[in-house]
Amino acid sequence: MVKYSKEAQKSVKSSIKKMENGTLKIGKSNKKVTDTKQAIAIGLSEAREKGAKVPSKKSPTPSAKK
Repeated sequence: MVKYSKEAQKSVKSSIKKMENGTLKIGKSNKKVTDTKQAIAIGLSEAREKGAKVPSKKSPTPSAKK
């Protein structure tokens, strides 16, 4: 199991709360986020920008590229 830093966990937690409140939006389109996995991805991305310890993004496997 992957371990994240406390700062990353806080960032993910806050993004999920924003999604539940309906205030978390996507990029330039400003559409509301409705998927929990997407909210987690946004939280991890924000944590990476802040410099928190977060594993790098997974690259697709060679079979998935076909």
